[in-house]
Amino acid sequence: MPAPPDFPPPPDLIQPKRALISLSDKAGLIEAAKALAERGVELISTGGTRAAIAAAGLPVRDVVEVTGFPEMMDGRVKTLHPKVHGALLGVRDAPDHARAMAEHGIEGVDLVWVDLYPFEATVAAGGGFEAAVENIDIGGPAMIRSSAKNHGYVAVCVDRAGMDEVMAALEGSGGTTLELRRRLAARAFARTAAYDAAVSGWFAGQVGDEAPPRMTIAGALIQTMRYGENPHQSAAFYATGEDRPGVARLTQLQGKELSYNNVADTDAAFELAAEFDEPACIIVKHANPCGAATGSSLLEAYDRALACDPVSAFGGIVAVNRRLDGATARRIVETFTEVVIAPEVDEEAKEVFAAKKNLRLLTTGGMPDPLEPGRTFRSVAGGFLVQSRDVARITAADLNIVTKRKPTDDEVRDMLFAFTIAKHVKSNAIVYARGGQTLGVGAGQMNRKDSARIAALRAADFGLDMQGCACASEAFFPFPDGLLEAAGAGATAVIQPGGSMRDAEVIAAADEAGLAMAFTGVRVFRH
Repeated sequence: MPAPPDFPPPPDLIQPKRALISLSDKAGLIEAAKALAERGVELISTGGTRAAIAAAGLPVRDVVEVTGFPEMMDGRVKTLHPKVHGALLGVRDAPDHARAMAEHGIEGVDLVWVDLYPFEATVAAGGGFEAAVENIDIGGPAMIRSSAKNHGYVAVCVDRAGMDEVMAALEGSGGTTLELRRRLAARAFARTAAYDAAVSGWFAGQVGDEAPPRMTIAGALIQTMRYGENPHQSAAFYATGEDRPGVARLTQLQGKELSYNNVADTDAAFELAAEFDEPACIIVKHANPCGAATGSSLLEAYDRALACDPVSAFGGIVAVNRRLDGATARRIVETFTEVVIAPEVDEEAKEVFAAKKNLRLLTTGGMPDPLEPGRTFRSVAGGFLVQSRDVARITAADLNIVTKRKPTDDEVRDMLFAFTIAKHVKSNAIVYARGGQTLGVGAGQMNRKDSARIAALRAADFGLDMQGCACASEAFFPFPDGLLEAAGAGATAVIQPGGSMRDAEVIAAADEAGLAMAFTGVRVFRH
């Protein structure tokens, strides 16, 4: 490891004399270039950026004039040159550096504005392998990292927001402060790290490496939150860049700022709403659905979802999978609701919600695809877990009927509906349902029998008739007790993954109780 050199401390204020600008996104370029030129800053640039500045009638030097070396290899080699990186890395007040710069005719650059080839956008747009590779920037990250390392003398901007800060500083004090340059350097290293993460993640996918030796998760800040799960915890919300409609890509039409818990619960509700093709409404409280239903309309679906547990719905999250209409909005606001999320909201609904200033109204422009592959992450002490998104979807053809009594067509539909809901309930999970409506949800218990009992108690509390309903368990019944609890509550059909050492004992208990039971062969456990 190299020892830290004995450099003199950098100056606090630096008035830039030369700026190097190279941009893929040229928004704001001419305004900034003009302001810099008016301050006597010499502009150095490359390719299309240089052409744009020149076309605006501003003086600009081509980087090839600086290096004395032509651009070559389809532009792959133009800034990878000692006269560029020496200008960025040279410590002006260090005698050896100053001597080398003078000896080789290297003029220092004090301000750098460089973004990167649009690799992420190319991949998101469906560009092929060769197009993606050509959009892997080499010179850009090198210049950014060189400038950030030498932040004692160089202000580096990787986006327009950073350049706006620099221009504000020049207007105020006439130069960039060391504190500003350090902040910009931190952002610069974060940008190149995120860029490398995008490239490495994409490349791993191209070669089919699902568990590469190193994995980096990169995110762009969406929101700094007032606090996390509790007021004494700090929190922030980041977007990974995944092109998936949902909480990281929403538009907030009204209401207070989303909290940490709001985001988590809203995501849970919206992902479940996306499971259904018919109009559906999901009400989530504390990460679990307390009511879920389909209907001929959103209004009917909401009413049926609310009937499952109107007490827990107070202060909950409502998600729908259709354009939200005024009639449904009027019914929703009858109950205190924290968040409403929909792909779209019509004007009448917006007017209804406007009367509830604190209600957070969110739109996404579309629904996530529940069958689209992806990854989920969870932190643990000293690391994180990665798994593929649960895209399991069970159909009637997948069911293995293991009991003497076969389910009716209605029971099959109820079992599939209940099992879909159970996939989104914290384990151990039991869901009772009939006719596209949850009747009782038992979530997060330490044993399955308690989940079955709690779900039945909830249904009884709200006067819901359980007779003839379906019961879904997202993992196998290890003993017959949970199954018998469901039968006692009125369930006549049961769906579960199967796979227990006591499957035969559980099947026998189902037969004795006159139940129809299906095994899915797929567990949808969710911690």
